[in-house]
Amino acid sequence: MATGYLIVQARTAHDALPLEGVQIWIMDEHEKRIYHVTTDESGETEKIALETLDKSLSLDPNFGGTPFISYDVLARADGFHSIHVVGIPILDGETAIQPLEFIPMQKQQRSPTVVEVIVGPPAVSMSKKHFQEGPDAQDTQPQVLRQVAIPNPITVHLGRPDASASNVWVSFPDYVKNVASSEIYPTWPDAALRANIYAIITFALNRVFTEWYTSRGYNFDITNSTAYDQHFIPGRNIYASISLIVDEIFNEFVRRKGQVSPYFTSFCNGTTSTCAGMSQWGTVTLAEQGRSPLQILRSYYPKDIEIAETNIITGILSSYPGTALKKGSTGLDVQTVQTYLERIRRNYPAIPAITDKTGVFGDSTRAAVAKFQSIFNLSSDGVVGKATWNKLSYLYVSVTKLAELSSEGTSLGIGTVPPSSLLRSGSSGQDVVTLQYLLNVAAEFNSTIPAPSQDGIFGKNTQQSVAAFQKAAGLAPDGIVGPLTWQALYNTYLGAEDVIPPDSNTGITEYVVRSGDTLWLLAQRYNTTVDEIKRLNGLTSDNLSIGQVLKIPTMDSSDGSYIKYVVRSGDTLWLLAQRYNTTVSAIRNLNGLKSDNLSIGQVLLIPLD
Repeated sequence: MATGYLIVQARTAHDALPLEGVQIWIMDEHEKRIYHVTTDESGETEKIALETLDKSLSLDPNFGGTPFISYDVLARADGFHSIHVVGIPILDGETAIQPLEFIPMQKQQRSPTVVEVIVGPPAVSMSKKHFQEGPDAQDTQPQVLRQVAIPNPITVHLGRPDASASNVWVSFPDYVKNVASSEIYPTWPDAALRANIYAIITFALNRVFTEWYTSRGYNFDITNSTAYDQHFIPGRNIYASISLIVDEIFNEFVRRKGQVSPYFTSFCNGTTSTCAGMSQWGTVTLAEQGRSPLQILRSYYPKDIEIAETNIITGILSSYPGTALKKGSTGLDVQTVQTYLERIRRNYPAIPAITDKTGVFGDSTRAAVAKFQSIFNLSSDGVVGKATWNKLSYLYVSVTKLAELSSEGTSLGIGTVPPSSLLRSGSSGQDVVTLQYLLNVAAEFNSTIPAPSQDGIFGKNTQQSVAAFQKAAGLAPDGIVGPLTWQALYNTYLGAEDVIPPDSNTGITEYVVRSGDTLWLLAQRYNTTVDEIKRLNGLTSDNLSIGQVLKIPTMDSSDGSYIKYVVRSGDTLWLLAQRYNTTVSAIRNLNGLKSDNLSIGQVLLIPLD
């Protein structure tokens, strides 16, 4: 018998929180438990060796059986719903990585439900025919958007276009990894894998670029139906070999020379199903003949296609600087990496502390980068390339958003008794703000719920979010917020609050109250909340006295003389100086700035004196 491997990762809130001590049972096809393991502080199990079939079977298009052995996973974590994954294909020499995205139980729920994920064989082994429709594959394609951008997240409909099914919101790299793992075998030659992944990326980008579904009135970018689009199984495993390739090329796509739009890269397996596009099994034969990925693609698509790249990625704080950062690098980009890592390590303590000087990429920065890479399935070389930069940005957004949501609930005064108002499309006001906040919390833990803007207006997006939440909670999805929906929202919020750990490693600075100070002004200045200042100082009222010494929590402060601030849209030096009661010159001098220009994602040191 051959051997394959399995790693299980237990996390929640878009990977913002790793779950330690999760009970994991590995079972064979007869539901016999063969391993019992637990997750470490990064939410990960050890690599588990499992018996499977010889690799050669998954390289043979004429093999009529199943070229792997499947295993099941059952996972249980206190305070969360359990997860049961059925049919994880383990292939010879390959490492299957099974992510488990845990959803918190509602408050007062006595026992967890079990979330079922059914994986099954890849689409390439199925006899279902593809009927992928798209722009004219022979000539030019309709250009709807002005430029190609990576949709992060991408909205996937879990069924045929006209089916009443849920949507899920997935980061684009994770979507591509899932589709590639669901479509083909990871044992295929590297060139064949890359050719197929290029086709998968480009197909999805074509759907987004041409607004294929949204222009027809649908509220999603692509479906997971193989008859119309490409295979996607929410919650399934991915393969390490596929993951590494996707991280390297997820923002690269196929286009014809002289055109902007991604080419319509239709495909089928080429054996039980044939089509005008690429043959998936045919890529294996061509790769074994020594063809490159581009040569393989040109065998099925026009000869003038090329591989293009886009650096426009939605949901990323700052774009990859274009040059890899490594030991010896210096500057603001290094400072950004260090800030991201320092914040992420609060949730992932296995990442070592950085002791290098700010903006200098030394040994401790390299060690922190390498550990981050190993936790998130990247090449552990200690170098911040494109894949590592984007993953750092994604994780930083996830962990800071979760912390902001946690503190925002306190500032909004979310208690235990829901509002009594009936809200529907057209409603507005403070109760709608509360509703939108609660939906954002629910969306952070459940990818089938879209997160609406917190603008206090009950519009179309809020209505869709309410309906998706109601469906997930087992309520009638009418998009109207009445007593049952309010109570379910509050129970979801309180259940999430129970499993979110307090934000740790926050710096403390002492502040002497001056004339005109209020708790609200201090909270705004130090990027914290009134309640957090009151809690830290044991205050029972908002009254302050001149000369009173307060302890103020500060995020990422080194010695209390400054804080680190990540520039956001709309920030200027003047606005930051006003907010933090300092001067433009002081911020410039501390950061060595030559001008007042700022970039989104740039890390600034803000003086507190």
